[in-house]
Amino acid sequence: MESTAETLARWAHDYVPDTDDLELAQRSLLDTMAVTLAARHDDLVRLSAGLPDAARWAAVGHVLDFDDLHMESTTHISVVCVPATLAVGGDARAYLAGAGVMARLGVALGWSHYASGWHTTCTAGAPAAAVAAAVALDLSSEQIATAIALAVPAAGGVQRAFGSAGKSLQVGFAADAGVRAARLAAAGAVADPAALDAWLRLVGGDPGRVDTAGPAIPGGLAIKMFPCCYALQRPISALREQLPEGIAPSAVTGIEVNTPEGTVRPLIHRRPSTGLQGKFSLEYAIAAALLDSRPGFESFTDRAVTRPEAQRLLQLVNLTAAPGGDGLLAGHVDIVLTLHDGTQHAVRQQLPPGSPARPPSAQDMRAKAADCGPDIPTLLTELDWARAAAILADQLPAVPATFSLTRRGAA
Repeated sequence: MESTAETLARWAHDYVPDTDDLELAQRSLLDTMAVTLAARHDDLVRLSAGLPDAARWAAVGHVLDFDDLHMESTTHISVVCVPATLAVGGDARAYLAGAGVMARLGVALGWSHYASGWHTTCTAGAPAAAVAAAVALDLSSEQIATAIALAVPAAGGVQRAFGSAGKSLQVGFAADAGVRAARLAAAGAVADPAALDAWLRLVGGDPGRVDTAGPAIPGGLAIKMFPCCYALQRPISALREQLPEGIAPSAVTGIEVNTPEGTVRPLIHRRPSTGLQGKFSLEYAIAAALLDSRPGFESFTDRAVTRPEAQRLLQLVNLTAAPGGDGLLAGHVDIVLTLHDGTQHAVRQQLPPGSPARPPSAQDMRAKAADCGPDIPTLLTELDWARAAAILADQLPAVPATFSLTRRGAA
């Protein structure tokens, strides 16, 4: 009986993209490049010095938490599969093959896997990166299945890392593990493809949910409009789109939020004190939406999070999380603001802008690229996969890591 790895490998090997798939791949490349280049000056560039290209590019691309998301699998597909593809000279077909496997593995892992604390971007990402790299290297179906199996030991990552450098670094480790697995398979390494099925069951997944029918990425990809966790896109956009103009944040004396508990699963920082923690804080996101005309990069800095008025507002938030919810957009979010004169304003939203049902326009994508840096639209003009790799090599040059290690007890 064919294993899941063999089924996915055969699909990836034989996959031929159609026009819609190629358009999605180009949008994903542009979006991933923009958010990666936006982080060129982040401290993670220094911290990741010395890591292989796939690891560095993926980690830097994820550190701002501005990259796309596949809703059905709760995975950041492109920030894993684009770097893995570029690191070995791949193209749109290789990216789409890896992305398709990542979407399907994430669905097979299920919401319960994510809800239990796993970071599915990493757990589904390592085998998917192996597929992207293996297809780029033109490996056989059997070798692709081997690469998947070789990536299984690296398929880890936990949500406790959210709000720290560990989150983006573990995404980088997943991308690099996939590239390494593909190169080992190309060199003749062998592994049992059934390892993927065994692992899926160990971490609560169901191999029977893998379905290779449909487009490369079933359901499409959600594009973020704000540089923070996807779970915050809905409450931020609800307030920005529906609150009447002119409400002074200082007049707010109460904030009630009602939403299914599943939609706030990754929002682990109730009282954030750093910019990274603010990206995973419902309370701070609401404060930022009230204080800032358009929450952007400056809204998620240490200085912004520690603003006295932001800290006051976030402590007003009272969250009621109804039991259930099997995704970050389950049900809807209700937010009620109470002002000092007793007036109340209520907003409700189900789908934020950028979600697959509310896809971004070409103008939205251009605006996002410009937000990422004034030179980025020019850098990304007429972008293709070969040029993208060259841009990353130029803008994020490899820097040898320098470590000062002193033996314990040494003088």
